[in-house]
Amino acid sequence: MAAVSFLMTHRSGAPSRRRLWWGERGNGGITQPSRRDGAKEDVAWGEELACGVAQTHAEKSLAGEYASLPNKITAPIGFNITFPGMLSLAIGMGLEFPISQSRIDEILHLREMELKRQAGEDSHGEQAYMAYIVEGLGKLQDWDKVMKFQRRNGSLFNSPSATAATLIYNYDDKALQYLISLVTEFGSAVPTVHPLKLHCQISIVDSLERTGLSQHFSSEIKGILDITYRLWLQRDDEIILDVATCAMAFRLLRMNGYDVSSDELSHISEASTFHNSLQGYLNETKPILELYKASKVGLSEEDLILDNIGHWSSSLLKEMLSSSEVQTTPTLEQVEYALKFPFYATLDRLDHRRNIEYFDAGGSQMLKAEYLPSHVHQDILALAVEDFNFSQSMYQNELQHLDSWLKENRLDQLQFARQKLSYCYLSAASTIFTPELFDARISWCKSATLAGIVDDLFDVGGSKEELKNLIALVEKWDEHHTCEFYSEQVKIVFSALYTTVNHLGAMASAIQGRDVTEHLREIKLSDYIVKHQESNELFRLMSTCGRLLNDIKGFERDEEGNEAKLNNVSLLVLHSGGSMSIKEAKREMQKPIDTSRRDLIRLVLRDRSVVPRPCKELFWNMCKICHVYYSRTDGYSSPNEMAGAVNAVIIEPLKLQHRNTPSAIPSES
Repeated sequence: MAAVSFLMTHRSGAPSRRRLWWGERGNGGITQPSRRDGAKEDVAWGEELACGVAQTHAEKSLAGEYASLPNKITAPIGFNITFPGMLSLAIGMGLEFPISQSRIDEILHLREMELKRQAGEDSHGEQAYMAYIVEGLGKLQDWDKVMKFQRRNGSLFNSPSATAATLIYNYDDKALQYLISLVTEFGSAVPTVHPLKLHCQISIVDSLERTGLSQHFSSEIKGILDITYRLWLQRDDEIILDVATCAMAFRLLRMNGYDVSSDELSHISEASTFHNSLQGYLNETKPILELYKASKVGLSEEDLILDNIGHWSSSLLKEMLSSSEVQTTPTLEQVEYALKFPFYATLDRLDHRRNIEYFDAGGSQMLKAEYLPSHVHQDILALAVEDFNFSQSMYQNELQHLDSWLKENRLDQLQFARQKLSYCYLSAASTIFTPELFDARISWCKSATLAGIVDDLFDVGGSKEELKNLIALVEKWDEHHTCEFYSEQVKIVFSALYTTVNHLGAMASAIQGRDVTEHLREIKLSDYIVKHQESNELFRLMSTCGRLLNDIKGFERDEEGNEAKLNNVSLLVLHSGGSMSIKEAKREMQKPIDTSRRDLIRLVLRDRSVVPRPCKELFWNMCKICHVYYSRTDGYSSPNEMAGAVNAVIIEPLKLQHRNTPSAIPSES
């Protein structure tokens, strides 16, 4: 840093030196130094003292920082090389430290041990690592190898300290211009990593989406994603050269409807190319986890890049879990959950609860520095807890209302029907979860409950005469009084259907300012919408997933009883002529499920569309519901399978991990 001041003074004619602190403030006040960052700063400050700058506080710079560092503090990457290296440089410049020589020797020995451990390696990943910690190596470096990692902005890995070392040992004009721009922008408080703004911003967007808060910041999120998309198209270094940023940006952009190609991930499509990167060489968990998540948002079965990434990243994550390489509890839980539940096999509100409970309210570390301080995470967590608790109170009131509706219409008296009101409401609350959409949740649940009851009547509960009677009543509708009820259970079913449809129609008409009741009795949409290929495809793809998932998990149930029912599994076995087992038939049926799901999400995310995006998302939500309800068994028919999910979303209070307990958000006066 003294070199930077010297060069700036003598090249620009500045009247005085300017002192730099690598990591105190930057990126809009986002980055803060850890205590180990601070120890490095004190040595760098000491180097300036050797040049006669700011003699105050010299005696306490090093001893008070390094000697008091507890082992439990997470060290920046390469700390055992960078700190001793900077200490050695300071001593070589004539600076004395008020600690014993044996203590200094002990610190310097750390670098010797680390360098011996690195000796003999010469992979691209190892070269990247040695270039990243160049400030700790000085004259020991091969500068031809180091300068291969210089970025377009003149920096080494966006690291001011590594770039400053370049000026000391291997002067480069682009590196100088990078550092001058930092001093011009930040003055005496330069961030540890710069630029880092984009990574910080998309990390916050990801946190808001994962905790269910994104709807409160929709305009801000769109602005960030628009900027990210522009930089993505430009192949900006801040995105492309950082694995975690690249993978996260790809996933967020794609799932928010931006047209991004997985070709931009081709440089890390193989495990070998990933390990050649800095983060791959360091075997960091977060980049691998982000790559695995990105691999799951494929829109085509022919996307070999994402398939390859998904294959090797899942293998690495499983190895990490089995070998206990993942140390922190939030990260460990994230890895386990991601491997067990891909994004298409979870419900939003279940996801939000899990992410809130395991939310890491500490600062976020990225290589050398902390990039999001703990107060940012604590604010997000506090708001997420408040939002989830408020939503739960609404869900409980809505479920009580629905229970009253069920009893008022005597639907609870139907012995043949599976009483699944809470399961139907779960599917609504978990996907249409925002408070203002209470009417939509109520309508969804009532419609789903009635559909299930009618299905059970036709499936097991009604005689041929009763079924014909119900059909006649529905066809007459407002004139149903001219037709007698064949049985009491037909009367209950039709009366509930008639009353509920008319009530929902009246409610929707009041909101929309026009009569839409006729749409509920008989589809009155224009032929252009109903007969358009996109509309038919949305329904076909969603229904295919639901039907086949139901058949796979409901096979044993359908085989029971005196009159076993044929479904797609049994038909596949039957038509194979005995060459296919039930297990093989189920595995074969998974292929059209995967294909239909990919085709469905591609239609939902497509920009130019006849069907509005919010309507398309309902099809996607229903597809996710089917994946969740039929993940292990026929969850809808099971008396207990979905009970835990009902409790988690609607009833049970949040159970935060101790380290994640948030402070209260100050109320606005």
